[in-house]
Amino acid sequence: MTETLTRGIINGVDVDALFATIDAINATPPLADFQFRASNRWLDGSRNRTAIAAFHGAGQEHGPREFVYENDEPPVLLGADQAPNPVEYVLHALAGCLTTTLVYHAAARGISVRRVESRLEGDLDLHGFLGIDEEVRNGYQGVRVTMRVDCDGSEEQVAELVAMAQKRSPVFDIVTNPVPVIVTPEKA
Repeated sequence: MTETLTRGIINGVDVDALFATIDAINATPPLADFQFRASNRWLDGSRNRTAIAAFHGAGQEHGPREFVYENDEPPVLLGADQAPNPVEYVLHALAGCLTTTLVYHAAARGISVRRVESRLEGDLDLHGFLGIDEEVRNGYQGVRVTMRVDCDGSEEQVAELVAMAQKRSPVFDIVTNPVPVIVTPEKA
């Protein structure tokens, strides 16, 4: 992010605190290390519940807090449709992270944003998940995102903000690059 002369609250973001955070991380790099955690429990059929609680960041634990998410599948995928399915949550996470990243970077540049709306579509072929065709990917074959931004910036600045959102969004990075994931089996 590049510092601007404009300070205060822009787009609901405390720009002074944002730059103070950047300065603190530059002065003490380990402050940038965060660890987020989740615990999940199967309920029945395709339903399960995940709890998000404390996390570690900026050199300390943060909490107590708790958010609970359930997921299910629609009836066509043998579920009861009592919650979004996991791949729908991925779209939600991607939209939320791209939006937040865009708004923060706009605030850092002194660009006032009035509204951000996005539409996401993800294409998934069940041949992979069901083990019918080993050549078909289990997850999304592709995701399309359209971001509509109403702000004080020009069309060129909107394009730059959307590009910056892609470049700096942690979730965009997660879904577009391989991430090492280790799954450890334990018998209960």
